[in-house]
Amino acid sequence: MTMKFKDFDRDTSDESEMEEDFDSDSDEDDVENTDTPDNETTKEEQNNEDDDDEDDDDEVIKAIKAEKNKPRDHPPNIICDDAIVDICFHPANDLIAIANMVGDILLYEYNNNETVLKETIEVHTKACRDVEFDDEGTTMYSTGKDKTIVATDVQTGKLKQCYNDAHEEPVYTLVSLDDNKIVTGDDAGTVKLWDIRKKDSIFTIKVGEDYISDMLTNEAQKYLVCAGGDGTITSIDLKGNKIYTRSEQYDAEFTCMGLFRSETKLLAASATGRLYLFNWKEFGYHSDEYIGQKKISVQCMVPITQNIVVTSGEDGILRAAHMFPQRQLGVVGQHSMPVERLDISHDGTYIASCSHNNDVKFWNITYFESIDTLINVNEKQDKKKDMSNNLPSSNYKNSSDFFSGLV
Repeated sequence: MTMKFKDFDRDTSDESEMEEDFDSDSDEDDVENTDTPDNETTKEEQNNEDDDDEDDDDEVIKAIKAEKNKPRDHPPNIICDDAIVDICFHPANDLIAIANMVGDILLYEYNNNETVLKETIEVHTKACRDVEFDDEGTTMYSTGKDKTIVATDVQTGKLKQCYNDAHEEPVYTLVSLDDNKIVTGDDAGTVKLWDIRKKDSIFTIKVGEDYISDMLTNEAQKYLVCAGGDGTITSIDLKGNKIYTRSEQYDAEFTCMGLFRSETKLLAASATGRLYLFNWKEFGYHSDEYIGQKKISVQCMVPITQNIVVTSGEDGILRAAHMFPQRQLGVVGQHSMPVERLDISHDGTYIASCSHNNDVKFWNITYFESIDTLINVNEKQDKKKDMSNNLPSSNYKNSSDFFSGLV
């Protein structure tokens, strides 16, 4: 079976090496180190000045530079004792759920000054792989390696429903639907639809032979799209209880998905770093293809606007890209270890990310509002430079920002 991130066994042998690359999470170390004397003009300095001159005509770069002067408040990091597998923001309140490898869910309240642990719910006997809130935020759903599906009342913490041995194989992912319904997918490619008011599942469909890495639906909730570890995209007709389409098999497993352009475009990421764009309801073959970070697995993504996506994965770096037209925007933030999951807060102010370093970080991403409308397909772009450009939320500054302060 394909190796999956959510079953990671922490190997700390490479941790020290990775920490050399990103060894600071504090704002005090924002500036990159340099041995350049203040009174010398170097070739790198000159190159950065030349880059700045070229950027003067780029409205996107101008907007990013303007946003860097604004305060970027965000909640402090959360450090956990156990490995974190999933995170999920509450849909209405400043609350985030953290699922871990020992089967617990930690509920934290957050603001710009502190993060406070409100409750620890010991809900699963093995790793809790997925935690989700319903649309109203009254019910929290969770599932995991123990094959159990649990519905918990958010306000009281009491059990609303529990399905033991819900699947024959460990459950990997879960999606909350309307009217007390949820969908679950397991390690062997089986999908089940549940109504938590009923004793048994509504239907069961086998969509593949490998694990189901991600599932999503749109507002109409007629079709459910499943990304598979076997490299296929399968859609299910939820009204007809049958498979709607199945894509051709791709050369790597699909890891995560997102919806864009008023839910008319589906973006799917693969373990090779490639991003595939599908038209909604046309899941047989992609309409466009992008190369993200070469040979680095994109493990998670979160849509920020109708056009902008933030992705991350095994290199621990959160990157933003504009999809229509395609352009790399830069680095949103960094972890010293691979990133497991991303989510966006109910008000769109923060992204949260969790890594194999048992930490959750918050990134203030309100600056994207001023960038989204400025992308021009006809502008000259430098993809390599854009991919390494540190955005206002990043822990690090660009070298050009440092040199500009010396003149």
